[in-house]
Formats: sequence, structure tokens, C-alpha cells
Amino acid sequence: MGPGALEVADIFRAHGPAFRLAQRSHLSLGQLKVMTAIEQCRTAALGGHVLRCPDCQHDQVSYNSCRNRHCPKCQAHAAKRWLQARQADLLPVDYYHVVFTLPAPISDIAYYNKAVVYGLLFEIAAETLTTIAADPKHLGAEVGVTLVLHTWGSALTHHPHVHGIVPGGGLSPDGKRWVSCKPGFFLSVWVLSRLFRRRFLQALEEAQRAGKLQFFGDSANLADPKAFARWLAPLRKIEWVVYAKRPFAGPSAVLAYLSRYTHRVAIANSRLLAMDERGVTFRWKDYRDKSNPDRPRHKTMTLTFEEFMRRFLLHVLPGGFHRIRHFGLIANNARKEKLALARELLGVVPAVAAVQITDAHAASDEPVRTNFVCPHCGAQMIVVESFVRAQTIRAPPLARGGL
Repeated sequence: MGPGALEVADIFRAHGPAFRLAQRSHLSLGQLKVMTAIEQCRTAALGGHVLRCPDCQHDQVSYNSCRNRHCPKCQAHAAKRWLQARQADLLPVDYYHVVFTLPAPISDIAYYNKAVVYGLLFEIAAETLTTIAADPKHLGAEVGVTLVLHTWGSALTHHPHVHGIVPGGGLSPDGKRWVSCKPGFFLSVWVLSRLFRRRFLQALEEAQRAGKLQFFGDSANLADPKAFARWLAPLRKIEWVVYAKRPFAGPSAVLAYLSRYTHRVAIANSRLLAMDERGVTFRWKDYRDKSNPDRPRHKTMTLTFEEFMRRFLLHVLPGGFHRIRHFGLIANNARKEKLALARELLGVVPAVAAVQITDAHAASDEPVRTNFVCPHCGAQMIVVESFVRAQTIRAPPLARGGL
């Protein structure tokens, strides 16, 4: 297979059955469901429909998607739908990109406590940003924060961190003016890092005392509060990675960034290079290689099939866990009112969201349909037959007048 042709689904279909058998006592129900969804995505197992071009009479079978949030093939459309809804939330100000990362020892115990630790990562990162921003010594305003959880490094290792998108300013405490940050500077990352470290360790210790954490293997002794306190002590002295990037070049750049990050999965099919007797070869970026700081550190890595699938499945999230969350003035419970106030103070009219165009179209009598384009002549294809999942697929129906 050449570059770009290989998919995660190909690897699971070819080597998933043996992997399930070998790891049957170690795979969770959620991981098994993800494997099955990816294997069946856009295959006859999920049903589909037959398309016909009315101009050239070309027929084509199109299979349904699994829509699993861990599937590399299903996230592009989900990202577009989400971005349409977010366009109306953008304000005409600079936006900043902030990242909060957990140190490796906490990442290790996070794997067995995903819901608790990932939840704390969201909660404490948002609390840190809103607390420091509200401090008059720094900004003195209520800011809006969108956080997106990523649990992987470029080599598919377990590396939990959240990406934050924050406008460069916020509402004053009395709600009567918009407070802008200094040009090109949002908040001190040193101050953010210290508060994030202190509050996260406090919350993690509270979770352990409340019996909310599980420990296995070499970490089993951490169930004892005293042993856990000793384990936490070194983490209070190391640097926790928190950084902020320069502001985006306008709202369009914010949306472009979000489209790449919000619905990303552990590895995109485009990074896969080969599947052969050695295993799976893919591209990755080595951030620790400082040999040439001015150029991307792209390398290739080959993993056995078992190790590739194990690493991919490390990043399956708990059922119902939300990996995109909003806080502050864009929190879901008050977003509409606070954004309207912010626009009024900034002297701008609300942005027209792409979703509004869709709503206007939906209000007409004409139903909204997905456009399928004929690969031969470019005309719009129509659905002439549908089949449900697990239903036997027949040959495409003959064109009118055929035998």
C-alpha cells in the first residue's frame, strides 16, 4: 500500500481478531466497541445506499459511517458541524492558545482513572485561567475559555493535556466595560503554571482520600494516603508544562485551528505509511529533538501490530465523557447573554453563523439533502435504493430500460 492508502481500519480488520483473543482479559467493553466500529465503518455491515447519476447512469454503492468519535474517517464532518455552531461565538479580538499538560507520573495513574483525572484536568485548567484573569493584578476580567482534551503524544503514547482557546480580554466585574489584555500578551504562564500545579495536586489528593482513584500493579501501594502523600511530594517541586502561544491572526485563523484540533483522534490515516511483516510504520514528530529548532522534527516509527493497536486504544475515552468544554463567559448556561453584552461593549453586531443559513434553508418546503457528486461527469447523484445494516447487498438496480 502506498502512502495515504492505508487506514487504521485496515490494521484492525487484518490483526484485530488475534489481538482480541490475546488481550481478551485486558480490553474494556469501550475499547472493543471502538475496534468494532472502526472495522465496520463504511462497509456493508452498517448498511448504506445506492446512488445513481441521472446524466450518465453511473451507479455507486455508498456505505454508512460508524460515527464513532475515535474513528479517523468520521471526524471531518463532525468538526464541520461543530464549527458552524461556534462561528457565532467569535468576538473581534485577539485569541490566544494555552496548553496545560500533566507530568508523566500523573499520566501513568490517569490511564486507570480516566474520568476522574481527565475531569480534574478540565476543571483545574479552567479554574486557573478564570482565577488569574479575574485578578486585578493580571487582567481583572471574566474571560471565556474553550478547552479541548488530547490524551496522546505524536508517537501514540499516553500524554494527557488540554488545549485552550481564550479571547484576549473579558468583561469587567461590573459588566460595564470590555477589558483588553496587553497587545501580544495574555497572562503570565509562570503564574498559571504555579496555580495549576498547586490546585491540581490538592484536588488529586482529595480524590484519593475520597476513594475515587484506583491503583494497580506497582502503584497498588498508593491506595494508602501516607504513601500517596509521599508520592505527590516530588511533583510539587518539578515544573509543570503550561505555555501560551502568540495570538491567532484573526477569527478565521481561530476556526482553522479549531477544525484541526477539536475532533482530532490519536492518529490520522494520513500519517500511516505502511503495513508489512515488520508491523505498522507511521510519521511522528519528535518534540525532544532540538537539533534544528527552525524545522519540524518529523520522523518515522515502526511498531508491531499488537503495540500499535494497544497504543491506539489507550486513548478511548469513558462513555459519555465530553472532550470539548466551555467555561466563563462562554459557559453553556450563560453564553448567549454574556456574548451579546460583550459585543455591545465592543460596538459590533453579532456574526452571522453558517448554521443560520442552514436554518433558513430548512424553513423552506424543500428538504435539505446531502450532495453526492458523480465521479465521472460531476452531476449530482440521487439515492435510488437504501439497505439497512446486516442486510444482504444486492447488485445496483438496472438503469431504466436495462435487461
